[in-house]
Amino acid sequence: MTTDFIHGRPMKQIVVFSLPIMLSSLLQYTYNMVDNIIVGRYVSTNALAAVGNIAPINSFAIGAAFGLTAGFTIPVAQCFGAGDQEETNRQAGNGIGLSLITGVLFSALALLVLHPMLGWIHTPKEIYDLSVQYAAIMYLGVPAQLLYNVFTGIARSVGDSKKPLLFLLISVAVNLVLDLLFVAHFGWGVAGAAWATLISQIVAAVSAGIYVFRGIPVLRLKVRMLVPTAKRTRRQLALGIPVSLQFTITSIGSMILQSAVNGFGANVVAAFTAAGRAESITNIPMSNLAVAASTFVAQNYGAGQYRRILTTVRKVFVVDLGLSVLCSLLLFFGGEQIVGLFMTDYNSQIVYAAKEYLFAISLCYSLVSVLFVLRNTLQGLGCTYANAVAGAGELIGRITVSYLFTPLFGFKAVCFAGPVAWLLADLPLIVLYWRKAKQMRKLSNQ
Repeated sequence: MTTDFIHGRPMKQIVVFSLPIMLSSLLQYTYNMVDNIIVGRYVSTNALAAVGNIAPINSFAIGAAFGLTAGFTIPVAQCFGAGDQEETNRQAGNGIGLSLITGVLFSALALLVLHPMLGWIHTPKEIYDLSVQYAAIMYLGVPAQLLYNVFTGIARSVGDSKKPLLFLLISVAVNLVLDLLFVAHFGWGVAGAAWATLISQIVAAVSAGIYVFRGIPVLRLKVRMLVPTAKRTRRQLALGIPVSLQFTITSIGSMILQSAVNGFGANVVAAFTAAGRAESITNIPMSNLAVAASTFVAQNYGAGQYRRILTTVRKVFVVDLGLSVLCSLLLFFGGEQIVGLFMTDYNSQIVYAAKEYLFAISLCYSLVSVLFVLRNTLQGLGCTYANAVAGAGELIGRITVSYLFTPLFGFKAVCFAGPVAWLLADLPLIVLYWRKAKQMRKLSNQ
């Protein structure tokens, strides 16, 4: 069932639409969480540290590809909002074809940069081989990951956020069963966790692909539409490249920060990994409400409903700020318990590092809610260059903390790298949205 965001009560539509997306994100985080928990409990703390160690490299090599494909589905939502059925199908097909090509290219790229990147972030010797083992298998699944993302992006662009949740639920169940089988029973270590995730990602991509081609009434995709055309490719790349740059830029900052964290040893790396997972869980409501708003904005922008966009974005902003307060309280009072799920050898150094990190994040969580709302709103308007600008702000924040403040204040400085990055990303986004809102107010009065 698809949702037309051009008519009806906006906030009710956005909230209802966002709930399956939130559950999908929770399930997607479950991929990593299940790997982390099972690896941390059934293998070793070093194995957990290795899995967390490659996260910034994943953001660099794979996140850039995810950002690129995110831009591919924006024209789908805008054409759907404008009522152009034929172009909606052609934009969707073009995006699928480009995603497959992108997936193969970025899979090869990720494997090529793996060893240089592990050296650049000063990976501790005791987790180097484990990091390589895990990442090399995971990168084989990049095409499946990108296809799943673009399939779900297409479904959401035409207002369907429910069915992709079912396919992801099946995939997560497969991942959990295979994790227990490969790691806990067969003793395959981090390689077993990687194979379990890879297989489950393929299941998700195939399921979502069948649904997009066969199960959405408003879409009539044909094989010939999957061959990218120059005109549509230029438009989709123009929207996708800035988002890709945002992922690339912020991931460079994350790698610089990871390098600083690695200097504190494997225990702190494990604590940083587990606390980061706790943070990721709590920001799901904020981030996915904003993602739902992005689809709303894109459809209404295509339909020329500018006043409706302005009014609704203000309401989304207020709700997201309220969610940030609740998430801060959850991190402050329950974060340590969440971190404890990831390991059995929970020593004093790990406890201290995790508590310091979660305390810093909980103080400043409203900053990330502003980032989510403005970035996704501007993306829905087609202003994806805002993603690159925000990414540059985040990079400056993480570099500043890593090189200037970490040598002076130690791990406490690392803990505030995220909030500093969010603040420096928010400032340009506020200016860009203010300008775009001013333009829409003029258009709505004509």
